[in-house]
Amino acid sequence: MNVERLIDMANDIANFFAGDPDREAGIDGVANHLRKFWEPRMRKQLLAHVAAHGPAGLNEVAQAGVAKLAAMSAAAA
Repeated sequence: MNVERLIDMANDIANFFAGDPDREAGIDGVANHLRKFWEPRMRKQLLAHVAAHGPAGLNEVAQAGVAKLAAMSAAAA
């Protein structure tokens, strides 16, 4: 999948969870949504892109959610 599309999708998810008054709960929501509902290859592609190129294009909540997902993935490995 096109990585720009993945970034847009992650930002859309983050925009939904950004409305949570508890910022950490919103970040957890993004990470959990990506973990539960995205195909493994989509998660892998987004994480690889962020690892190689940084979080450019991701909004603040999406950046934090993707970072949390990366930490969750590393802990599970």
